[in-house]
Amino acid sequence: MEEKFATFLVKNGLLTEDQLREAMREKRETGQRLVSVLNRLEMVSESKLLAQLSNLYGMEVVDVDYIIPSKEVLELIPAAKAYHYEVLPVERKGRYLTVAMVDPTDISAIEDLRFITSMEINPVLAAESSIREALDRYYAMEKGIAEVKEEDVAATRELGVEDMELLETEFEEDLEETKLRADAEGGPVIRLVNFFIADAVHKEASDIHVEPFEKKLRVRFRIDGVLTEQQPPPLNLKAGIITRLKLMAQMDIAEHRLCQDGRINILVGEKMIDLRVSVIPTLYGEKVVMRILDRSSLMLDLAKLGFGPGPLKIFLKAIESPYGIVLVTGPTGSGKTTTLYSTLSRMNKPDRQIMTIEDPVEYNLHGINQIQVHEEIGLSFSNALRAFLRQAPNIILVGEIRDSETAEIAIRAALTGHLVFSTIHTNDAPTTVNRLIDMGIKPYLVSSALVLIQAQRLVRRICKSCKEKIKVSDKLLEEAGIEPGTFENNEVFRGKGCSTCNQTGYKGRIGLYEIMPISPTIRTMILKGKSADDIRKLAIEEGMRTLRDDGIDKIKQGVTTIEELMRETASF
Repeated sequence: MEEKFATFLVKNGLLTEDQLREAMREKRETGQRLVSVLNRLEMVSESKLLAQLSNLYGMEVVDVDYIIPSKEVLELIPAAKAYHYEVLPVERKGRYLTVAMVDPTDISAIEDLRFITSMEINPVLAAESSIREALDRYYAMEKGIAEVKEEDVAATRELGVEDMELLETEFEEDLEETKLRADAEGGPVIRLVNFFIADAVHKEASDIHVEPFEKKLRVRFRIDGVLTEQQPPPLNLKAGIITRLKLMAQMDIAEHRLCQDGRINILVGEKMIDLRVSVIPTLYGEKVVMRILDRSSLMLDLAKLGFGPGPLKIFLKAIESPYGIVLVTGPTGSGKTTTLYSTLSRMNKPDRQIMTIEDPVEYNLHGINQIQVHEEIGLSFSNALRAFLRQAPNIILVGEIRDSETAEIAIRAALTGHLVFSTIHTNDAPTTVNRLIDMGIKPYLVSSALVLIQAQRLVRRICKSCKEKIKVSDKLLEEAGIEPGTFENNEVFRGKGCSTCNQTGYKGRIGLYEIMPISPTIRTMILKGKSADDIRKLAIEEGMRTLRDDGIDKIKQGVTTIEELMRETASF
Protein backbone atom coordinates (compact mmCIF):
# COMPACT_ATOMS: atom_id res chain seq x y z
CA MET A 1 0.00 0.00 0.00
CA GLU A 2 2.88 2.40 0.82
CA GLU A 3 4.42 1.64 -2.59
CA LYS A 4 1.15 2.73 -4.21
CA PHE A 5 1.30 6.00 -2.28
CA ALA A 6 4.97 6.51 -3.21
CA THR A 7 4.17 5.96 -6.89
CA PHE A 8 1.28 8.39 -6.58
CA LEU A 9 3.62 11.09 -5.17
CA VAL A 10 6.14 10.61 -7.97
CA LYS A 11 3.41 10.68 -10.59
CA ASN A 12 2.10 13.97 -9.22
CA GLY A 13 5.55 15.56 -9.19
CA LEU A 14 5.94 15.80 -5.42
CA LEU A 15 8.89 13.37 -5.34
CA THR A 16 11.68 12.55 -7.74
CA GLU A 17 12.82 8.97 -8.36
CA ASP A 18 16.07 9.69 -6.48
CA GLN A 19 14.20 11.10 -3.49
CA LEU A 20 11.92 8.09 -3.45
CA ARG A 21 14.90 5.68 -3.42
CA GLU A 22 16.50 7.63 -0.58
CA ALA A 23 13.24 7.66 1.37
CA MET A 24 12.68 3.92 0.91
CA ARG A 25 16.26 3.20 2.03
CA GLU A 26 15.73 5.33 5.14
CA LYS A 27 12.43 3.56 5.80
CA ARG A 28 14.14 0.14 5.70
CA GLU A 29 16.95 1.26 8.01
CA THR A 30 14.78 2.98 10.61
CA GLY A 31 11.59 0.93 10.39
CA GLN A 32 9.54 4.15 10.25
CA ARG A 33 6.46 4.71 8.09
CA LEU A 34 7.04 6.27 4.71
CA VAL A 35 4.98 9.35 5.62
CA SER A 36 7.13 9.83 8.74
CA VAL A 37 10.34 9.54 6.73
CA LEU A 38 9.17 11.99 4.07
CA ASN A 39 8.11 14.45 6.72
CA ARG A 40 11.32 14.11 8.76
CA LEU A 41 13.60 14.47 5.70
CA GLU A 42 11.46 17.47 4.62
CA MET A 43 10.97 16.02 1.16
CA VAL A 44 7.22 16.70 1.29
CA SER A 45 5.50 18.96 3.82
CA GLU A 46 3.06 17.43 6.27
CA SER A 47 0.15 19.42 4.86
CA LYS A 48 0.85 18.23 1.30
CA LEU A 49 1.20 14.65 2.49
CA LEU A 50 -2.20 14.86 4.16
CA ALA A 51 -3.78 16.37 1.05
CA GLN A 52 -2.33 13.65 -1.19
CA LEU A 53 -3.36 10.84 1.15
CA SER A 54 -6.84 12.31 1.26
CA ASN A 55 -7.05 12.46 -2.53
CA LEU A 56 -5.67 8.96 -3.03
CA TYR A 57 -7.82 7.15 -0.47
CA GLY A 58 -10.83 9.49 -0.37
CA MET A 59 -10.51 10.06 3.36
CA GLU A 60 -11.48 13.03 5.50
CA VAL A 61 -8.70 15.11 7.09
CA VAL A 62 -9.31 16.30 10.67
CA ASP A 63 -7.42 18.71 12.93
CA VAL A 64 -7.19 16.96 16.29
CA ASP A 65 -6.15 20.21 17.97
CA TYR A 66 -9.81 21.26 17.65
CA ILE A 67 -11.34 17.98 18.83
CA ILE A 68 -11.75 16.95 22.46
CA PRO A 69 -12.71 13.25 22.65
CA SER A 70 -14.85 12.16 25.59
CA LYS A 71 -13.32 10.05 28.34
CA GLU A 72 -15.53 7.10 27.31
CA VAL A 73 -14.23 7.23 23.72
CA LEU A 74 -10.58 7.45 24.83
CA GLU A 75 -11.01 4.38 27.04
CA LEU A 76 -12.01 2.27 24.02
CA ILE A 77 -8.37 2.08 22.86
CA PRO A 78 -5.66 1.33 25.47
CA ALA A 79 -2.87 3.89 25.69
CA ALA A 80 -0.21 1.35 24.67
CA LYS A 81 -2.05 0.55 21.44
CA ALA A 82 -2.79 4.20 20.71
CA TYR A 83 0.89 5.11 21.02
CA HIS A 84 2.04 2.03 19.11
CA TYR A 85 -0.14 2.70 16.08
CA GLU A 86 -0.19 6.50 16.55
CA VAL A 87 -3.98 6.68 16.46
CA LEU A 88 -6.50 8.75 18.38
CA PRO A 89 -10.15 7.70 18.92
CA VAL A 90 -12.27 10.72 18.02
CA GLU A 91 -15.97 9.87 18.10
CA ARG A 92 -18.30 6.94 18.58
CA LYS A 93 -21.62 6.54 16.78
CA GLY A 94 -23.37 3.26 17.46
CA ARG A 95 -20.98 0.48 16.58
CA TYR A 96 -18.73 2.74 14.50
CA LEU A 97 -15.60 4.32 16.00
CA THR A 98 -13.93 7.20 14.15
CA VAL A 99 -10.16 7.02 14.60
CA ALA A 100 -7.61 9.65 13.51
CA MET A 101 -4.59 7.95 11.93
CA VAL A 102 -1.22 8.95 10.52
CA ASP A 103 -1.16 6.04 8.07
CA PRO A 104 -4.52 4.84 6.72
CA THR A 105 -2.75 2.09 4.74
CA ASP A 106 -1.90 0.22 7.95
CA ILE A 107 -4.47 -2.53 7.56
CA SER A 108 -3.02 -4.56 10.46
CA ALA A 109 -3.56 -1.59 12.80
CA ILE A 110 -7.18 -1.22 11.69
CA GLU A 111 -7.83 -4.94 12.13
CA ASP A 112 -6.21 -4.95 15.57
CA LEU A 113 -8.29 -1.94 16.65
CA ARG A 114 -11.44 -3.62 15.37
CA PHE A 115 -10.60 -6.69 17.46
CA ILE A 116 -9.77 -4.66 20.61
CA THR A 117 -12.86 -2.43 20.49
CA SER A 118 -15.32 -4.92 18.92
CA MET A 119 -16.38 -2.01 16.71
CA GLU A 120 -16.15 -1.03 13.07
CA ILE A 121 -13.26 1.40 12.54
CA ASN A 122 -13.81 4.53 10.46
CA PRO A 123 -10.29 5.89 9.76
CA VAL A 124 -9.70 9.60 9.16
CA LEU A 125 -6.44 11.39 8.46
CA ALA A 126 -4.57 13.67 10.85
CA ALA A 127 -1.09 15.19 11.01
CA GLU A 128 1.52 12.99 12.69
CA SER A 129 2.79 15.80 14.91
CA SER A 130 -0.74 16.68 16.02
CA ILE A 131 -1.59 13.07 16.86
CA ARG A 132 1.58 12.66 18.93
CA GLU A 133 0.79 15.80 20.92
CA ALA A 134 -2.84 14.70 21.29
CA LEU A 135 -1.78 11.31 22.68
CA ASP A 136 0.28 13.08 25.34
CA ARG A 137 -2.66 15.37 26.10
CA TYR A 138 -5.58 13.00 26.35
CA TYR A 139 -4.24 9.75 27.75
CA ALA A 140 -4.11 10.49 31.46
CA MET A 141 -5.33 14.08 30.94
CA GLU A 142 -6.24 14.73 34.55
CA LYS A 143 -3.09 13.07 35.88
CA GLY A 144 -1.02 15.03 33.39
CA ILE A 145 -2.58 18.32 34.48
CA ALA A 146 -1.90 17.58 38.12
CA GLU A 147 1.73 16.75 37.28
CA VAL A 148 2.12 19.91 35.24
CA LYS A 149 0.77 22.01 38.07
CA GLU A 150 3.03 20.41 40.69
CA GLU A 151 6.11 20.67 38.50
CA ASP A 152 5.42 24.26 37.50
CA VAL A 153 4.70 25.36 41.05
CA ALA A 154 7.94 23.72 42.22
CA ALA A 155 9.88 25.31 39.39
CA THR A 156 8.32 28.68 40.16
CA ARG A 157 9.48 28.54 43.76
CA GLU A 158 12.95 27.25 42.84
CA LEU A 159 13.63 29.89 40.19
CA GLY A 160 12.08 32.75 42.17
CA VAL A 161 9.72 33.67 39.33
CA GLU A 162 7.11 34.87 41.84
CA ASP A 163 9.44 37.70 42.79
CA MET A 164 9.86 38.67 39.12
CA GLU A 165 6.16 39.17 38.40
CA LEU A 166 6.44 42.84 37.43
CA LEU A 167 9.39 42.15 35.14
CA GLU A 168 7.52 39.25 33.53
CA THR A 169 4.49 41.47 32.90
CA GLU A 170 6.61 44.17 31.25
CA PHE A 171 8.42 41.62 29.12
CA GLU A 172 5.18 40.12 27.80
CA GLU A 173 4.31 43.40 26.11
CA ASP A 174 7.35 42.97 23.81
CA LEU A 175 7.13 39.25 23.12
CA GLU A 176 7.58 38.41 19.46
CA GLU A 177 4.84 36.54 17.66
CA THR A 178 7.04 33.47 17.19
CA LYS A 179 7.74 33.25 20.93
CA LEU A 180 4.04 33.63 21.74
CA ARG A 181 3.14 30.94 19.24
CA ALA A 182 5.76 28.58 20.65
CA ASP A 183 4.41 29.06 24.20
CA ALA A 184 0.84 28.51 23.05
CA GLU A 185 1.62 25.31 21.16
CA GLY A 186 3.40 23.58 24.05
CA GLY A 187 1.87 20.34 25.33
CA PRO A 188 1.04 21.56 28.89
CA VAL A 189 -0.71 24.68 27.55
CA ILE A 190 -2.83 22.79 25.03
CA ARG A 191 -3.70 20.18 27.65
CA LEU A 192 -4.79 22.79 30.18
CA VAL A 193 -6.86 24.81 27.69
CA ASN A 194 -8.63 21.73 26.37
CA PHE A 195 -9.23 20.45 29.89
CA PHE A 196 -10.84 23.71 31.02
CA ILE A 197 -13.12 23.79 27.95
CA ALA A 198 -14.12 20.14 28.37
CA ASP A 199 -14.66 20.61 32.11
CA ALA A 200 -16.83 23.70 31.54
CA VAL A 201 -18.98 21.83 29.01
CA HIS A 202 -19.28 18.85 31.37
CA LYS A 203 -20.40 21.15 34.20
CA GLU A 204 -22.91 22.84 31.85
CA ALA A 205 -21.30 26.26 32.29
CA SER A 206 -22.46 29.14 30.13
CA ASP A 207 -19.23 31.18 30.30
CA ILE A 208 -15.51 30.69 30.94
CA HIS A 209 -13.62 33.66 32.38
CA VAL A 210 -9.80 33.70 32.22
CA GLU A 211 -8.58 36.69 34.23
CA PRO A 212 -4.90 37.67 34.73
CA PHE A 213 -3.88 39.27 38.03
CA GLU A 214 -0.52 40.22 39.51
CA LYS A 215 0.24 36.85 41.11
CA LYS A 216 -2.54 34.64 39.79
CA LEU A 217 -4.35 33.59 36.63
CA ARG A 218 -7.96 33.13 37.76
CA VAL A 219 -10.33 30.83 35.89
CA ARG A 220 -14.05 30.97 36.65
CA PHE A 221 -17.07 29.18 35.18
CA ARG A 222 -20.56 30.70 35.16
CA ILE A 223 -22.79 27.79 36.15
CA ASP A 224 -26.54 28.41 36.39
CA GLY A 225 -25.88 32.14 36.30
CA VAL A 226 -23.36 32.18 39.18
CA LEU A 227 -19.57 32.47 38.79
CA THR A 228 -17.58 29.72 40.52
CA GLU A 229 -13.79 29.76 40.78
CA GLN A 230 -11.81 26.80 39.45
CA GLN A 231 -8.35 25.49 40.33
CA PRO A 232 -5.98 28.13 38.90
CA PRO A 233 -3.39 27.08 36.31
CA PRO A 234 0.36 27.72 36.87
CA LEU A 235 1.17 31.42 36.65
CA ASN A 236 4.10 30.90 34.30
CA LEU A 237 1.71 29.48 31.66
CA LYS A 238 -0.36 32.68 31.64
CA ALA A 239 0.94 34.06 28.34
CA GLY A 240 0.76 30.66 26.64
CA ILE A 241 -2.83 29.98 27.74
CA ILE A 242 -4.13 33.36 26.60
CA THR A 243 -2.21 33.15 23.31
CA ARG A 244 -3.53 29.63 22.73
CA LEU A 245 -7.11 30.86 23.11
CA LYS A 246 -6.44 33.76 20.73
CA LEU A 247 -4.94 31.38 18.17
CA MET A 248 -7.96 29.09 18.39
CA ALA A 249 -10.26 32.11 17.90
CA GLN A 250 -8.17 33.29 14.92
CA MET A 251 -7.21 36.58 16.54
CA ASP A 252 -4.06 38.68 16.13
CA ILE A 253 -1.76 37.23 18.81
CA ALA A 254 0.71 40.12 18.47
CA GLU A 255 -1.94 42.72 19.39
CA HIS A 256 -2.24 43.29 23.15
CA ARG A 257 -3.63 46.84 23.34
CA LEU A 258 -7.00 46.52 21.61
CA CYS A 259 -10.19 44.55 22.28
CA GLN A 260 -10.74 41.59 19.95
CA ASP A 261 -13.62 39.22 19.23
CA GLY A 262 -13.61 35.77 17.66
CA ARG A 263 -15.23 32.35 17.60
CA ILE A 264 -14.06 28.80 18.20
CA ASN A 265 -15.83 25.72 16.89
CA ILE A 266 -14.74 22.61 18.76
CA LEU A 267 -15.92 19.05 19.21
CA VAL A 268 -16.17 18.01 22.88
CA GLY A 269 -16.99 14.32 23.03
CA GLU A 270 -19.89 14.06 20.61
CA LYS A 271 -21.02 17.67 21.10
CA MET A 272 -20.27 20.43 18.62
CA ILE A 273 -19.61 23.47 20.78
CA ASP A 274 -19.44 27.06 19.55
CA LEU A 275 -17.41 29.43 21.74
CA ARG A 276 -17.89 33.17 21.36
CA VAL A 277 -14.62 34.73 22.49
CA SER A 278 -13.98 38.26 23.74
CA VAL A 279 -10.52 39.57 24.69
CA ILE A 280 -9.88 42.89 26.43
CA PRO A 281 -6.58 44.36 27.71
CA THR A 282 -6.29 44.77 31.50
CA LEU A 283 -3.55 45.94 33.86
CA TYR A 284 -1.84 42.55 34.16
CA GLY A 285 -2.58 41.10 30.73
CA GLU A 286 -5.50 40.20 28.52
CA LYS A 287 -8.78 38.98 30.00
CA VAL A 288 -10.60 36.33 27.98
CA VAL A 289 -14.31 35.52 28.26
CA MET A 290 -15.76 32.62 26.28
CA ARG A 291 -19.51 32.25 25.91
CA ILE A 292 -20.38 28.57 25.46
CA LEU A 293 -23.09 27.98 22.89
CA ASP A 294 -24.11 24.33 23.00
CA ARG A 295 -26.51 23.64 20.12
CA SER A 296 -27.67 20.41 21.74
CA SER A 297 -28.82 22.23 24.88
CA LEU A 298 -30.92 24.86 23.10
CA MET A 299 -34.47 24.43 24.40
CA LEU A 300 -36.98 25.42 21.73
CA ASP A 301 -40.19 24.35 23.49
CA LEU A 302 -41.88 27.39 25.05
CA ALA A 303 -43.77 25.23 27.54
CA LYS A 304 -40.49 23.97 29.02
CA LEU A 305 -38.96 27.42 29.55
CA GLY A 306 -41.08 28.14 32.63
CA PHE A 307 -44.26 29.75 31.28
CA GLY A 308 -47.34 29.05 33.35
CA PRO A 309 -50.47 27.93 31.44
CA GLY A 310 -52.16 31.35 31.67
CA PRO A 311 -49.18 33.52 30.63
CA LEU A 312 -48.29 31.05 27.86
CA LYS A 313 -51.79 31.30 26.40
CA ILE A 314 -51.55 35.11 26.37
CA PHE A 315 -48.09 35.02 24.76
CA LEU A 316 -49.12 32.53 22.07
CA LYS A 317 -52.15 34.64 21.19
CA ALA A 318 -49.93 37.73 20.81
CA ILE A 319 -47.36 36.06 18.53
CA GLU A 320 -50.12 34.99 16.15
CA SER A 321 -50.98 38.65 15.47
CA PRO A 322 -50.72 39.53 11.75
CA TYR A 323 -48.67 42.65 12.54
CA GLY A 324 -47.32 44.66 15.45
CA ILE A 325 -44.27 44.51 17.68
CA VAL A 326 -43.57 42.09 20.54
CA LEU A 327 -40.78 43.15 22.91
CA VAL A 328 -38.86 40.90 25.29
CA THR A 329 -37.00 42.77 28.01
CA GLY A 330 -34.52 41.93 30.72
CA PRO A 331 -30.81 42.23 31.58
CA THR A 332 -28.01 40.39 29.78
CA GLY A 333 -28.18 36.67 30.52
CA SER A 334 -31.91 36.60 31.29
CA GLY A 335 -32.74 34.18 28.46
CA LYS A 336 -34.24 36.65 25.99
CA THR A 337 -32.52 35.08 22.96
CA THR A 338 -33.71 31.59 23.92
CA THR A 339 -37.30 32.84 24.26
CA LEU A 340 -37.20 34.52 20.85
CA TYR A 341 -35.53 31.56 19.13
CA SER A 342 -38.16 29.27 20.64
CA THR A 343 -40.87 31.62 19.37
CA LEU A 344 -39.45 31.73 15.84
CA SER A 345 -39.05 27.94 15.76
CA ARG A 346 -42.73 27.58 16.65
CA MET A 347 -43.72 30.03 13.90
CA ASN A 348 -41.33 28.66 11.27
CA LYS A 349 -43.66 27.29 8.59
CA PRO A 350 -43.29 26.97 4.80
CA ASP A 351 -45.82 29.74 4.12
CA ARG A 352 -43.94 32.33 6.22
CA GLN A 353 -40.79 34.22 5.44
CA ILE A 354 -38.79 34.95 8.60
CA MET A 355 -35.72 37.20 8.64
CA THR A 356 -33.45 38.12 11.55
CA ILE A 357 -30.70 40.69 12.11
CA GLU A 358 -28.56 39.78 15.13
CA ASP A 359 -25.29 40.73 16.84
CA PRO A 360 -24.09 38.06 16.95
CA VAL A 361 -26.03 35.15 15.44
CA GLU A 362 -25.85 32.73 18.38
CA TYR A 363 -27.53 29.66 16.90
CA ASN A 364 -28.37 28.69 13.35
CA LEU A 365 -32.09 28.03 12.87
CA HIS A 366 -33.01 25.90 9.88
CA GLY A 367 -35.34 27.60 7.42
CA ILE A 368 -34.84 31.11 8.83
CA ASN A 369 -32.79 33.82 7.07
CA GLN A 370 -30.31 35.09 9.67
CA ILE A 371 -28.00 38.07 9.15
CA GLN A 372 -25.01 39.10 11.26
CA VAL A 373 -24.47 42.78 12.08
CA HIS A 374 -21.20 44.23 10.69
CA GLU A 375 -20.97 47.82 11.88
CA GLU A 376 -17.52 48.27 10.33
CA ILE A 377 -18.94 47.90 6.81
CA GLY A 378 -22.16 49.76 7.51
CA LEU A 379 -24.42 46.76 8.10
CA SER A 380 -26.13 48.02 11.25
CA PHE A 381 -29.49 47.05 12.75
CA SER A 382 -31.18 50.07 11.20
CA ASN A 383 -29.64 49.64 7.71
CA ALA A 384 -30.41 45.92 7.62
CA LEU A 385 -33.96 46.57 8.80
CA ARG A 386 -34.53 49.01 5.94
CA ALA A 387 -33.28 46.38 3.48
CA PHE A 388 -35.52 43.73 5.08
CA LEU A 389 -38.64 45.68 4.21
CA ARG A 390 -37.78 45.37 0.51
CA GLN A 391 -37.64 41.57 0.88
CA ALA A 392 -41.34 41.34 1.90
CA PRO A 393 -40.89 39.24 5.06
CA ASN A 394 -43.82 38.15 7.20
CA ILE A 395 -41.87 38.09 10.46
CA ILE A 396 -38.79 40.10 11.44
CA LEU A 397 -36.50 39.65 14.43
CA VAL A 398 -34.31 42.59 15.41
CA GLY A 399 -31.74 41.31 17.89
CA GLU A 400 -31.81 44.45 20.03
CA ILE A 401 -33.27 47.95 19.90
CA ARG A 402 -30.26 50.07 20.83
CA ASP A 403 -31.09 53.50 19.44
CA SER A 404 -33.97 55.67 18.34
CA GLU A 405 -33.35 55.03 14.63
CA THR A 406 -33.67 51.27 14.99
CA ALA A 407 -36.70 51.66 17.28
CA GLU A 408 -38.51 53.94 14.83
CA ILE A 409 -37.87 51.70 11.81
CA ALA A 410 -38.99 48.61 13.78
CA ILE A 411 -42.20 50.31 14.90
CA ARG A 412 -42.98 51.62 11.43
CA ALA A 413 -42.41 48.10 10.05
CA ALA A 414 -44.88 46.81 12.64
CA LEU A 415 -47.43 49.38 11.50
CA THR A 416 -47.07 48.43 7.83
CA GLY A 417 -48.12 44.80 8.08
CA HIS A 418 -45.07 43.04 9.60
CA LEU A 419 -44.84 41.12 12.86
CA VAL A 420 -41.67 42.31 14.58
CA PHE A 421 -39.86 40.74 17.54
CA SER A 422 -37.06 42.44 19.41
CA THR A 423 -35.36 42.89 22.78
CA ILE A 424 -34.70 45.98 24.86
CA HIS A 425 -32.97 46.50 28.20
CA THR A 426 -35.45 47.59 30.90
CA ASN A 427 -36.25 46.31 34.37
CA ASP A 428 -39.87 45.32 33.80
CA ALA A 429 -42.65 45.41 31.23
CA PRO A 430 -44.34 48.75 32.13
CA THR A 431 -41.09 50.79 32.11
CA THR A 432 -40.44 49.66 28.53
CA VAL A 433 -43.11 52.09 27.32
CA ASN A 434 -41.31 55.04 28.91
CA ARG A 435 -37.98 53.80 27.54
CA LEU A 436 -39.30 53.89 23.97
CA ILE A 437 -40.77 57.37 24.45
CA ASP A 438 -37.48 58.57 26.01
CA MET A 439 -35.72 57.32 22.86
CA GLY A 440 -37.76 59.80 20.86
CA ILE A 441 -40.62 57.61 19.62
CA LYS A 442 -43.96 59.42 19.56
CA PRO A 443 -46.52 58.05 22.05
CA TYR A 444 -49.09 57.48 19.29
CA LEU A 445 -46.61 55.25 17.41
CA VAL A 446 -45.79 53.27 20.57
CA SER A 447 -49.48 52.88 21.37
CA SER A 448 -50.40 51.75 17.86
CA ALA A 449 -47.51 49.34 17.27
CA LEU A 450 -47.10 47.47 20.56
CA VAL A 451 -48.85 44.11 20.90
CA LEU A 452 -47.19 42.71 24.00
CA ILE A 453 -44.24 43.35 26.32
CA GLN A 454 -42.63 40.52 28.24
CA ALA A 455 -40.06 40.93 31.02
CA GLN A 456 -38.10 37.92 32.22
CA ARG A 457 -35.37 36.69 34.56
CA LEU A 458 -33.64 33.37 35.06
CA VAL A 459 -33.50 31.74 38.49
CA ARG A 460 -31.79 28.55 39.52
CA ARG A 461 -33.81 25.36 39.89
CA ILE A 462 -33.68 23.32 43.08
CA CYS A 463 -31.69 20.13 42.49
CA LYS A 464 -34.14 17.22 42.25
CA SER A 465 -31.61 14.75 43.70
CA CYS A 466 -31.27 16.50 47.06
CA LYS A 467 -34.55 18.42 47.33
CA GLU A 468 -35.93 18.70 50.86
CA LYS A 469 -38.69 20.60 52.67
CA ILE A 470 -37.71 23.20 55.27
CA LYS A 471 -39.47 25.76 57.45
CA VAL A 472 -38.51 29.41 56.95
CA SER A 473 -38.60 32.15 59.55
CA ASP A 474 -40.89 35.17 59.49
CA LYS A 475 -37.74 37.33 59.46
CA LEU A 476 -36.60 35.86 56.14
CA LEU A 477 -40.07 36.42 54.66
CA GLU A 478 -39.96 40.02 55.85
CA GLU A 479 -36.52 40.55 54.28
CA ALA A 480 -37.82 39.09 51.02
CA GLY A 481 -40.91 41.32 51.09
CA ILE A 482 -43.25 38.31 51.18
CA GLU A 483 -46.47 38.49 53.14
CA PRO A 484 -46.72 36.13 56.17
CA GLY A 485 -48.97 33.18 55.42
CA THR A 486 -48.02 33.09 51.73
CA PHE A 487 -46.61 29.58 52.20
CA GLU A 488 -48.55 26.98 54.15
CA ASN A 489 -46.92 26.51 57.59
CA ASN A 490 -44.02 28.63 56.26
CA GLU A 491 -42.72 25.50 54.51
CA VAL A 492 -40.74 25.70 51.27
CA PHE A 493 -38.17 23.55 49.47
CA ARG A 494 -34.42 23.80 49.06
CA GLY A 495 -31.54 21.71 47.78
CA LYS A 496 -29.44 20.14 50.50
CA GLY A 497 -26.38 19.77 48.25
CA CYS A 498 -25.12 16.60 46.58
CA SER A 499 -22.68 15.35 43.95
CA THR A 500 -25.24 15.91 41.19
CA CYS A 501 -25.34 19.67 41.82
CA ASN A 502 -21.71 20.05 43.01
CA GLN A 503 -23.01 20.70 46.56
CA THR A 504 -24.79 23.91 45.48
CA GLY A 505 -28.37 22.70 45.93
CA TYR A 506 -29.24 23.95 42.43
CA LYS A 507 -29.23 22.29 39.02
CA GLY A 508 -30.33 24.14 35.88
CA ARG A 509 -32.38 27.33 35.53
CA ILE A 510 -35.97 28.32 34.79
CA GLY A 511 -37.56 31.57 33.68
CA LEU A 512 -39.69 34.03 35.60
CA TYR A 513 -42.07 35.91 33.29
CA GLU A 514 -44.05 39.13 33.43
CA ILE A 515 -46.37 39.39 30.43
CA MET A 516 -48.21 42.61 29.68
CA PRO A 517 -50.53 42.51 26.65
CA ILE A 518 -51.35 45.97 25.32
CA SER A 519 -55.05 46.27 26.00
CA PRO A 520 -57.23 49.18 24.72
CA THR A 521 -57.09 50.84 28.16
CA ILE A 522 -53.29 50.59 28.30
CA ARG A 523 -53.08 52.05 24.76
CA THR A 524 -55.11 55.01 25.99
CA MET A 525 -52.79 55.50 28.97
CA ILE A 526 -49.75 55.44 26.65
CA LEU A 527 -51.36 58.11 24.44
CA LYS A 528 -51.99 60.24 27.51
CA GLY A 529 -48.36 59.93 28.62
CA LYS A 530 -49.11 58.20 31.91
CA SER A 531 -46.22 57.04 34.12
CA ALA A 532 -44.87 53.49 34.32
CA ASP A 533 -46.37 53.14 37.83
CA ASP A 534 -49.83 54.03 36.56
CA ILE A 535 -49.51 51.57 33.67
CA ARG A 536 -48.27 48.87 36.07
CA LYS A 537 -51.24 49.32 38.41
CA LEU A 538 -53.71 49.07 35.55
CA ALA A 539 -51.95 46.03 34.06
CA ILE A 540 -52.09 44.24 37.43
CA GLU A 541 -55.79 45.09 37.74
CA GLU A 542 -56.26 43.52 34.29
CA GLY A 543 -54.56 40.33 35.43
CA MET A 544 -50.82 40.80 34.80
CA ARG A 545 -48.62 38.58 36.97
CA THR A 546 -45.41 40.40 37.97
CA LEU A 547 -41.98 38.78 38.06
CA ARG A 548 -42.30 38.43 41.83
CA ASP A 549 -45.74 36.86 41.55
CA ASP A 550 -44.37 34.30 39.12
CA GLY A 551 -41.38 33.69 41.40
CA ILE A 552 -43.60 33.11 44.45
CA ASP A 553 -45.69 30.65 42.42
CA LYS A 554 -42.52 28.72 41.52
CA ILE A 555 -41.41 28.69 45.17
CA LYS A 556 -44.79 27.18 46.10
CA GLN A 557 -44.30 24.57 43.37
CA GLY A 558 -40.89 23.66 44.82
CA VAL A 559 -39.05 24.78 41.70
CA THR A 560 -36.84 27.54 43.17
CA THR A 561 -36.02 29.23 46.48
CA ILE A 562 -36.71 32.49 48.32
CA GLU A 563 -33.01 33.38 48.01
CA GLU A 564 -33.20 33.16 44.23
CA LEU A 565 -36.32 35.32 44.19
CA MET A 566 -34.52 37.96 46.27
CA ARG A 567 -31.48 37.83 43.98
CA GLU A 568 -33.39 38.38 40.76
CA THR A 569 -36.45 40.51 41.60
CA ALA A 570 -37.21 43.70 43.53
CA SER A 571 -39.85 43.90 46.24
CA PHE A 572 -42.24 46.80 45.60
